[in-house]
Amino acid sequence: SLMVDVTGQTRKEKVILPSYLQGKKPNTIPNKKIEDPVAGKVSISSLATRQDLTGFHLIPPRVTFGVLKEGCTYATTVIMKNVGVNFSRFRVKQPPPYTGLRVMYTPGPVAAGLQVELEIEILAMVFGGKDTGGLEEVSHDIEILTETETLLLPVKANILC
Repeated sequence: SLMVDVTGQTRKEKVILPSYLQGKKPNTIPNKKIEDPVAGKVSISSLATRQDLTGFHLIPPRVTFGVLKEGCTYATTVIMKNVGVNFSRFRVKQPPPYTGLRVMYTPGPVAAGLQVELEIEILAMVFGGKDTGGLEEVSHDIEILTETETLLLPVKANILC
C-alpha cells in the first residue's frame, strides 16, 4: 500500500510514482498519424480498450554528464525499449555540430518487447571567447522520431574551461 512504509508505519510524505506508472509520457510530442495500410494492426479484444499500443521508453529518460574536461570525449548508453505490441521503427535527428553531441545507433525495426542501444557521445568543447567563470553549460534535447511520436532526450553537461 502507498499509505504505509516497509515497516508498517504511516507515511509522512506522499509517494511520487514514476511517470511510466502514472500513464504519462514526459518529453513527447505526438505525431499526426497517417493511416498506413501496410502496417500490421492488432485486433485482439483484450487489447481493444488499451489506448497506447505502440511506443518506446527511454532508460534513463535524461542524460546528465556532469562536469567534463575541455577537449575530451565522453560517452554513455541509453536504452530505447519498444513497449508496444507491434514492431516499430525510429530514427534519430542528429544534434547540430556546435553542441559537440553525436548519437550512434543501429537503424532498423525494433520488435515488440526488444530494445536497442543509443550511444550518446559528447566532445567537450567551448565556443566563443567570453569568460564564463570556468564552467560553460551545454544543454540540448535530442529528437528521436518514431512512427507515433517524437521523443525528446534532454542532455546536459558542464564543461570546465
